[in-house]
Amino acid sequence: MSREKNIIFFARFVSVLFTPFYLPLMGLVLLFTLSYLALLPIFYRLEIIALVYLFTILLPTYIIHFYRRHQGWTLIELGHRERRMVPYAISILCYFTCIWLLKHLNVFHFVSSILMAALLVQIVCAIINVWWKISTHTAAIGGVAGSLFAFAEIFGFNPVWWLCVVFFVAGIMGSARMILRQHSLAQVVAGFFIGLICASMGILLL
Repeated sequence: MSREKNIIFFARFVSVLFTPFYLPLMGLVLLFTLSYLALLPIFYRLEIIALVYLFTILLPTYIIHFYRRHQGWTLIELGHRERRMVPYAISILCYFTCIWLLKHLNVFHFVSSILMAALLVQIVCAIINVWWKISTHTAAIGGVAGSLFAFAEIFGFNPVWWLCVVFFVAGIMGSARMILRQHSLAQVVAGFFIGLICASMGILLL
């Protein structure tokens, strides 16, 4: 019994640690590390990261938290398919706002393309959620993998070791979501490939 509790606790920890909101931030860190954008002044990069953190993590997290508390739902109850549309809408609106600000500030296109790819992933997941619950956790980590593929193609670097880390995290994350009985294997796998395809195509084509 104690072992089962430890496994469930670890699964919950993984779900919270790798929240889907971290996709753009992870993509920015990779972009500022692996491309010529690493030559930009550190304070400029930190300003962009802070702006993205505010609109893609902090604001949607707190707004969704207050919405859930207002409704009197637990985190598990919020995860029900029919209750996920408002959190999707909140997140999508925050992403739209962040992209508009970045374009208004004339930030590099590659930076806003990460957010646009993440936004595309969320919109596709929200549409699918109308009739089928899909894993946004694995869609997010799939988006990281897709971003790596796309930027490796654009900048010509070898992403193998980064992809090994991403696939390892994706395996742990997918297992955690199934252990918590939030998703089936099909929902976890579908989420990953939707994230991978939307992010890679979004960055390469947008």
